[in-house]
Amino acid sequence: MTDKYCVIGNPIAHSKSPEIHPVYARQTGQDLVYERCLAPLDGFAATVKQLVADGFRGANVTLPFKLEAARVCTRLEERARAAGAVNTLVFASGEIVGDNTDGPGLVADITRNAGVAIAGKRVLLLGAGGAARGALLPLIQQGPREIVIANRTVATAEALARDFGQYAVPVSGMGFASVAGSFDIVINASASSLAGELPPVSPTVFGPGALALDMMYGSQPTVFMEFASQAGAATRDGLGMLIEQAAEAFAIWRGVRPDTAEVFRKMRP
Repeated sequence: MTDKYCVIGNPIAHSKSPEIHPVYARQTGQDLVYERCLAPLDGFAATVKQLVADGFRGANVTLPFKLEAARVCTRLEERARAAGAVNTLVFASGEIVGDNTDGPGLVADITRNAGVAIAGKRVLLLGAGGAARGALLPLIQQGPREIVIANRTVATAEALARDFGQYAVPVSGMGFASVAGSFDIVINASASSLAGELPPVSPTVFGPGALALDMMYGSQPTVFMEFASQAGAATRDGLGMLIEQAAEAFAIWRGVRPDTAEVFRKMRP
């Protein structure tokens, strides 16, 4: 029988995941179908229960359900526990196992696709919400010299830094105005680009040869990318992160890692 997977969200029509996973399945010879699933805003848990009853093997989770997804799981992998959010569900042996592949997708895009090592680097993370939280453990595991979290609400950044203070990498949180010095990697994990706004940081945060990555993506560079480019940084948007997190989820489900280069060519010719 063909195995069934889907992506759950509300809204969901915009999701590119159903364009990505069939490519991975064809590449790796996996017999599966992947579709969109629109869940009512007050009906995520019931939707997951129905998917399990219908024989689905797993699902991706997108906005606004990533936090709720963590609560419906019977078990969470370490990176999902650290993120406090789940974007990948595995339905097996009566369990609902939650994982978070957003951070690994980000790291893979930086290290493999951009060819930039994170080890020993100074990293600035703009924003302290769910996207930033999901990125932190995978970034820490790469061994950067330091991670600074900057956010409009200082207490939120400080609290997030404390949550990840048990690791060997120094993590600090502060307001945008307190950011000092230059960084090798600057990641915009805030929602500012959705509104066409810039995080209020100085262009001096981009060090020589810096990489600036915006987790948002679209047909045109974001305002953050334009700002970073004018400051001399190399820029990337979040499409690579999306493609790589999907590959990580696929590997969790199927035990084989697909080649992401083909999807890049299809989605950004």
